[in-house]
Amino acid sequence: MSGRILITGGTGLIGSRLSELLIDQGYEVAHLSRQANPHARYKTFRWDIQNQFIDDNVLGYADYIVNLAGTSVAEGKWTPQRKKEILESRVQGTQLLRTCLSKTKHHVKAFISASAVGIYGDTHDRLVTEESAYGDDFLANVTKQWEAAAWQIHELNIRTCILRIGVVLSDKGGALPQMARPVKLMAGAPLGSGKQYMSWIHIDDLCRLFIQAIENTSYQGVFNAVAPNPVTNKEFTQALADVMHRPLTGLKVPAFGLKMVLGEMSEVVLEGQRVSCDKLTKQGFTFEYNTIHEALESFYTTQKAE
Repeated sequence: MSGRILITGGTGLIGSRLSELLIDQGYEVAHLSRQANPHARYKTFRWDIQNQFIDDNVLGYADYIVNLAGTSVAEGKWTPQRKKEILESRVQGTQLLRTCLSKTKHHVKAFISASAVGIYGDTHDRLVTEESAYGDDFLANVTKQWEAAAWQIHELNIRTCILRIGVVLSDKGGALPQMARPVKLMAGAPLGSGKQYMSWIHIDDLCRLFIQAIENTSYQGVFNAVAPNPVTNKEFTQALADVMHRPLTGLKVPAFGLKMVLGEMSEVVLEGQRVSCDKLTKQGFTFEYNTIHEALESFYTTQKAE
C-alpha cells in the first residue's frame, strides 16, 4: 500500500509511533498541528481550532485522515477550564475537519477517528460490547460528542471508522510509566478497591489496527480497540511487579486519598471498563500481545537482568 496520511495529534504518544510505522510501510505522512514547524520530522500543515482556521492545502494532500487530536485527560486537575479544553479540542477539531471536507474538493478515501472506552462509563465487572449502553459521567459525555462529530463525516460519503481505545501501553508515555514508577521503587499497590477493570492495548497492536483500518475498506463504524484479556487494577499491578521483579507493599492506595489529590480526575483510575474485542477479532484482526504479561514483558524484559 501507499498513499498520503494526514494525522491530527500526530506528535502525541499514538501519533508518533503510528507515523513511524506508516513511513516503514511506504506511506507519506503529514501532521496537522497548531504550529507549522519547518524543522519537524514530518510535513506539517497548520490549523487553529479556536479560530476555525485550517491550511487550504491540507485536503489536496490527504488520501486518508487519522484523527487523534485531543487535550490529555490525565494531565492536571479537571478544573472547569481544563474540562472545556478536553471537550472542545476533540469535538471542535473534528467539526472543523468536517466543515472543510464539505466545502473543499478533496480525494479523502477514509476517516479513521480515535474514541475511548470511557464512553461506557464505569462498567464494574460487566463485559460490554460496541452495542452496550453509554455511561453518563464527564468522560462518557465527552466521548459521545466526539463520536457524533466524527460520524458526521460519514454523512459526506467518506468511509468512517471509529476506534474506542482502552489504556494504551507504551514505555514512552501515557499511563504505564506512571504506574511502573512506584512498583520500581518497591512501593507498588493497587488503586482503590483494585477490582476496577482495565481494558488495555499494546501501542504496537493499536498502530497496526489503525493501519489495517486505513487499508481494509470493511472497517466501517465502531470497534473496541482493546486486547482480548482485560484485567483488574490489582491483577495489572501484580503482573507489573512480576515482570519487574519487585514485591508489592501489600497495601492499597485508598480511593479517598486519590480523590483528594486528583479531584474528579480520579474517575480515570477508580472507575473501569471491562470491554470485549470480539467484533475486532471477527473482523480478522490478530493481536501480537494477547495477555498483560506478554505486553508488559515487551517493555520491561531488561528488568530481569537487574
